[in-house]
Amino acid sequence: MTSKLKPTLGTLHLWGIAVGLVISGEYFGWSYGWGVAGTLGFLITTALIATMYTCFIFSFTELTTAIPHAGGPFAYSRRAFGETGGLIAGLATLIEFVFAPPAIAMAIGAYLNVQYPDLNPKTAAVGAYLVFMTLNILGVKLAAMFELVVTVLAVLELLVFMGVVSPGFSIANFAANGWAGSDHFGMPALSGIFAAIPFAIWFFLAIEGAAMAAEEAKDPKRTIPKAYITGILTLVVLAIGVMLLAGGAGDWRKLSDINDPLPQAMKMIVGEHSNWMHMLVWIGLFGLVASFHGIILGYSRQFFALARAGYLPQGLAKLSRFQTPHRAIIAGGVIGIAAIYSDGLINLQGMTLTAAMITMAVFGAIVMYLMSMLSLFKLRRTAPDLERSFRAPGYPIIPGIALVLSLVCLIAMLWFNPVIGGLFVAIMVVGYIYFLATKTQRQNAPQDAMLMGE
Repeated sequence: MTSKLKPTLGTLHLWGIAVGLVISGEYFGWSYGWGVAGTLGFLITTALIATMYTCFIFSFTELTTAIPHAGGPFAYSRRAFGETGGLIAGLATLIEFVFAPPAIAMAIGAYLNVQYPDLNPKTAAVGAYLVFMTLNILGVKLAAMFELVVTVLAVLELLVFMGVVSPGFSIANFAANGWAGSDHFGMPALSGIFAAIPFAIWFFLAIEGAAMAAEEAKDPKRTIPKAYITGILTLVVLAIGVMLLAGGAGDWRKLSDINDPLPQAMKMIVGEHSNWMHMLVWIGLFGLVASFHGIILGYSRQFFALARAGYLPQGLAKLSRFQTPHRAIIAGGVIGIAAIYSDGLINLQGMTLTAAMITMAVFGAIVMYLMSMLSLFKLRRTAPDLERSFRAPGYPIIPGIALVLSLVCLIAMLWFNPVIGGLFVAIMVVGYIYFLATKTQRQNAPQDAMLMGE
């Protein structure tokens, strides 16, 4: 067995991974933002977050092409800020990518339950884990090809959804009670705009995970910028289109606390017995599957990179005969399945399990975004000779906007989610204690020039 990943992925594969990682966010999760901000308030939140992500991706691409490492943000922060910096970014990324899949798996269960009312959503969610962990273990080229196919189908399905509901769109429906349940802007709406941040982030969460396929990319300095930039533009257009058209289909308040807002929005226009409706439920699953499958790829590479560098037990860095980190894939799956079965046993801030998982994943993402942007600024100073085939446009303003908006998001997240924020901090502290206890493990790990800058 070896610990070297094999480069097999082209631009189209990477676009499929970048968009596929995120595309489930267009299908569910975001509508919880309507519940706290209303449609108009959430539109402002989404515009703010779309700006942050666009600036972030244009900046993050510089790091990904300069340091094409399976650890992604872990590698950039390790290079910029040493071992502790690597730990913070690596652990935050791991939390993001391990807690997002259970939320998506529960949504897959909810979608299947629409078609098969007798099917337990938890059973379906665990079944999804077993199927897609197996597919990921069987090889990255196969996994990436599957990801590309389901991502294209998911994008087409969102376009079909927009086409079918657009004749019934009403701006009056969208704007009614649009300021956090009121027709007038006030303090509840302002508060709601900030409280809705995690659900706007869910529209774009995990696009950065394509960085973790960088070691497996052919010519990453050329293919990654194309994949990232076309990916973020694809997602911004889809997010705004889906949200506007779903919100104008009828009473949006009926969609603001459920896991399947698109089928329910379509039902308002075409009725529940329409063939369009059944097609959306089935093909809508492709969006969830694309993200679920892609994020498994992402968390496994993060486990793998941290273990290879001695931050986690070395066994997680072993590769199977298919050249995939099978132990890392299984480790994340065990955590995810445990999270699914904790639904109903653990109550966090009165949220559904899905909303709580989304919020936890967003905490990890925001900390990772902050560390990545800080790494970009630091490496521009300390490693001016680093080969940068893509340079962040508008430096330092564009990465500065991403950094400031990420900080605003973190403060708002902590203010509105103190319990989940506290749990996030507790996990980070446990990780730091393990880090302090395993210095020898890191010293004995194979030397990695991309991490050390040698």
